[in-house]
Amino acid sequence: MNDKEHLEQEEIFSQVLRAGRRTYFFDVRATKADDYYLTVTESKKFTHDDGSFHYKKHKIYLYKEDFNEFNEMLKAATDYILNEKGEEVISERHQKDFKRPSELNEASSSTESFTDVNFEDI
Repeated sequence: MNDKEHLEQEEIFSQVLRAGRRTYFFDVRATKADDYYLTVTESKKFTHDDGSFHYKKHKIYLYKEDFNEFNEMLKAATDYILNEKGEEVISERHQKDFKRPSELNEASSSTESFTDVNFEDI
């Protein structure tokens, strides 16, 4: 088998989910015995101060014998998150300068304790 045939064998089915600076790849691949399995790859872009960037990738391999339990556990975990936290995405928390509401209250309450001084009174 030449390289092109090997590449075509690997590209059986693919889907891409772009999510901000993360991209998820869902790729169906073939084993040597011509059975199928799934790879899920998370690729995350990191930008350096000088403008250059690099990607970090994490990959899991999922085989048919694990599909049912994996789907059940994924559904249970995602249902739990949605039931506990709702569907709203709080994207501000992903910002580097994010402050929790309690931190904002502490900052504003510390400035409220100052007395307003009019220099004309001195």
